[in-house]
Amino acid sequence: MDTKKKGDLVINGSGASNGGQFHLVTINGSGTINNDVECIEFECNGSGTFNGNVLTERAKVSGHARFRGNFESKKLTIDGSTKIDNNLSVEKLKISGRASVGGSVKCDEIKLEGRFIVGEDCEAEIFKAESQFTIGGLLNADQIDIKIFGECFVKEIGGQTITVKQKGSLIGNLFKPLFKTQLETELIEGDIIELENTIAKVVRGNEVKIGPNCQIGVVEYTGEFLMDKNAVVAESRQV
Repeated sequence: MDTKKKGDLVINGSGASNGGQFHLVTINGSGTINNDVECIEFECNGSGTFNGNVLTERAKVSGHARFRGNFESKKLTIDGSTKIDNNLSVEKLKISGRASVGGSVKCDEIKLEGRFIVGEDCEAEIFKAESQFTIGGLLNADQIDIKIFGECFVKEIGGQTITVKQKGSLIGNLFKPLFKTQLETELIEGDIIELENTIAKVVRGNEVKIGPNCQIGVVEYTGEFLMDKNAVVAESRQV
């Protein structure tokens, strides 16, 4: 992608573009891009609708953005609201606002502090979350570190090191009867697994620690198994 000599696309009021190759794309007002966009820098501070695919090196959404195609970037930061209809491929993803992806997500590193919804699989090397999220398929990462802040759902989880703990907060402690702070999944499979506030049908691992407020159907372990007195495990077996 050689866009160094290309011009900039800046929409400050209300406008539309047919897309193309640019150095910088900035939406400060209300803008619509009707075809594919390639650029080095991408910013959406206002309201943007992108009807094609977006390929960029660095992107930030502080306003509201709707992408009807695929989104690909080296770095994506979302402070506002973003909806991607198809697939997301990013090396580093940070979400402090709200984002939804209709297809799959592939990243090197994911850091969540906001709301995240994925329709299909989510793949990363590092997945860190202090937020609410929903993943309709498999969450697969080498390192998974989840601090639950609200209700989270993943169909299946796979990784090497998997840690799920409740994120402590004064509001959460005061309103525990009103808000669910738990992770729900069908399967968790990894090497080292430590869980709190988790509902799972099956947990498989080498070293497995089931902490407080867990409800597990079956635990299968090859090495060590520990269970908190405030956890419920229907069946455990060493394999």
